[in-house]
Order: sequence, then C-alpha cells, then structure tokens
Amino acid sequence: MELFHIGFLSVRLLDILDILIVGFLLYKVYQLLKGGTAMNIFIGILAIYLLWWLFVKILDMQLLGALLGQFMSVGVLALIIVFQQEVRRFLLLVGSNSFTGKDSFTRKLLPWNWQVQRVAPPNLDPIVKACAGMAKNKVGAIIVISRTTDLKFYESTGDLMDADVSKRLLESIFFKNSPLHDGAVIIENNKIKAARCVLPITENTDLPAHYGMRHRAALGITEQSDAISVIVSEETGIISVAVDGKIQSNLSPEELEQILLKEL
Repeated sequence: MELFHIGFLSVRLLDILDILIVGFLLYKVYQLLKGGTAMNIFIGILAIYLLWWLFVKILDMQLLGALLGQFMSVGVLALIIVFQQEVRRFLLLVGSNSFTGKDSFTRKLLPWNWQVQRVAPPNLDPIVKACAGMAKNKVGAIIVISRTTDLKFYESTGDLMDADVSKRLLESIFFKNSPLHDGAVIIENNKIKAARCVLPITENTDLPAHYGMRHRAALGITEQSDAISVIVSEETGIISVAVDGKIQSNLSPEELEQILLKEL
C-alpha cells in the first residue's frame, strides 16, 4: 500500500516500518557496544565495509575490491569471534523474559496471559539492612541476585552454601577477617547459593577511575547475565547497584530497596 509519491519515488507503509525497525536495531546495537572497545572495533569494520562499497560499487577498482572482498567474505565469522560477549548479551536479551515482564512493552502488546517462569524474588529486607550496616562500617561487599539466568558456573567458583538469606549471615560472610569475604555472594530463590565467587570483569573502559575491581566485577556479571549486583565500597561505604551493565551509585538504603523492588 503506497502512502505518497515524491517524484518517481513511491513510499509504502512497509518502507516506513522497515526504516523504523532498522533504526531500532541499530540503536540496540549501539546500547550494547557503547562504553567499550567493541565500539571502536565496530567503527573500524564499518569503515572497511564503506571503503569496499566505494571502491567496488562506485569506482570499480577490481584489485583493491578483491582484497577487501576477501576480508568481507569472512565478515560474519569475524564478527561472532570479535563480538562474542556482545552477541551473548544480545541473545540473552532476546531469550530472557525482559520482553515479557510485567512492565515491558512487549508484555503489554500480548493479548494472552503468557508468562515465563521466573525464580522467586528474594526477601529484600535482610539484604538492604545488611548493606546499610556494612556501608556504615565500611565493609566491602558484592551481592549478586539472580533473576532468570543460570549462574551455576559462577557459583561453582566459590564455596557452596545453600543457606537462608539473613542480615547476620551476610554481614558475617563479608566481615574483613572472614575467609569468605573475598569474592561475591550469589543469591537465588531466597537462598545464599555460594560465597567467595569469582565474577567476570567488565570490558567497559569508560568507568570512573575510583571504581575498583569490586565494581568492575559487579558490572561484569550484569553484562553477561540478567543478574543484579549490589556493591558496598570498602573505601567509602557507598552503596551501588549494577543492572544490565549500568551502575547507580551513592544510594541510600531506601533507594536501594526501591531499585531492587522495581527490577526483581
């Protein structure tokens, strides 16, 4: 169905929809790549593609076009290798029920009551109180709260516990003289599944200089899963939350609770 004509050019409703979809996908790609070295690599690959298109399609330079064409022929495989983490995050976004959550745009469009099974949300009260106490005493901590992604690999890097979540237990784990304090606690289904867990480090190079390894690890796990990380700084006692590769800092216990209620 044609909407209007501009000279010899006819514009259809599908053409407008096509442009909107491509624009939306490009925006999502930008969100996934921004803030890291992957953005520079993506710009480099895009520049090579534009040069190939210029030399082959416009200037008809066969030799140079053939050389660049060899590079373009393995482009898909190269993209998968170079952007392994970003592809993983994109597939996680597609496969997770962020599309079907109670506040998601897709969920509002669905005419049927389709819900993906989620893990039970944790009891937030002991988590918030423990973070408030540790912030007051400047005790460093990383608490990872699982949503839908399986974190068993990261749990296996630490000491398995499977204990009920409580303020005293969390504070005792992260106590400076505790053998379990060096690492992250992973919480799933209202259970502390493991302590002293090793988390992946973020590749984001645009983080403030005062963010240490604790904050970078907390960001890393949210880039590779849909988990939420709560961080308490040992140096400043500041409480932060990392969600989807983004971090919010200088939170009060009340603000922390509001964010967790919204995201879980």
